[in-house]
Amino acid sequence: MKDFAAIDFETANSRRSSVCSVGLVIVRGGEVVDRFYSLIKPTPNYYSYWTTRVHGLTRQDTDDQPLFPEVWARVAPLIKGLPLVAHNRPFDESCLRAAFKEYGMEYPEYEFYCTLAASRRRLNLPSYCLDVAAAACGFDMENHHHALCDAEACAAIALKIL
Repeated sequence: MKDFAAIDFETANSRRSSVCSVGLVIVRGGEVVDRFYSLIKPTPNYYSYWTTRVHGLTRQDTDDQPLFPEVWARVAPLIKGLPLVAHNRPFDESCLRAAFKEYGMEYPEYEFYCTLAASRRRLNLPSYCLDVAAAACGFDMENHHHALCDAEACAAIALKIL
């Protein structure tokens, strides 16, 4: 796969619609050509202790940020015609679907691939967590659970094994 968009969402709480950040890496011809990151005011707008512990984001970070539809209006043109790739596709795809549903937006049935599933098939690792799989593919993560860093790691894995 030479053309795709690696995507990662972080959520504010256990509701999948509560996306609070998105990271995106655009790959064309096997090369990273663009990156996008945005904080998002989540819906519902509260943070659980556990999610903040994972990614470090709080309401203070996102209360003045745009809502999902405004952010997605900037993302959609970047990914037009590209398949999406995520590490643990079921999570990221369900976040995207839930956010679309929350705002009454028509979901465009994006084509999704999963680097977690692919790494389980193609790599022999003690763990298939994003940081471990990325390291096996030559990408050293500096800021795990930052949506852009996670999308960059996912893109590195996809370029090696998809």
